[in-house]
Amino acid sequence: MPTTLDRTDRALLAALQGNARLTVAELADSVSLTSSPCWRRIKMLEERGAITGYQAILSPKELGYGVTAFVSVMMSSHSKDNARNFEKRLLDIPEIVTCHNVSGRYDFLLEVVAKDLESFGEFAREVLQTLPGVKEIYSSFSFKSVKQSRFIPIPDH
Repeated sequence: MPTTLDRTDRALLAALQGNARLTVAELADSVSLTSSPCWRRIKMLEERGAITGYQAILSPKELGYGVTAFVSVMMSSHSKDNARNFEKRLLDIPEIVTCHNVSGRYDFLLEVVAKDLESFGEFAREVLQTLPGVKEIYSSFSFKSVKQSRFIPIPDH
């Protein structure tokens, strides 16, 4: 069941999504609360699962990753064990930055970073194609990122 949010909750989520480094005092000021009630609301939003964590947004380019690939993966079998083994294994691979189980021809969509095309090719051959149950992979490469920030729309209700 989705979390029901009032105007203050929505304002807090919007502020934190824009800058998770804001102090409780700054957040409280932005939503016209004192620090203690503001802190309690944030804790409640965390406990209810509306806030799942906080993290820094890193630049792949500045960290030496010149290639972003979107890799569609077709599984050889659709058994639960096959999917679980695949999912469990890819959790340990840092170059796979996101994974979605998707509908359509392919079963999974991965976002992968690599230093360059040569290193991506090696990664695809030696890592992706050897993951449990992989039948086929299809890769597309990003020319540029048009919308990098991942802001979740906050519902009005």
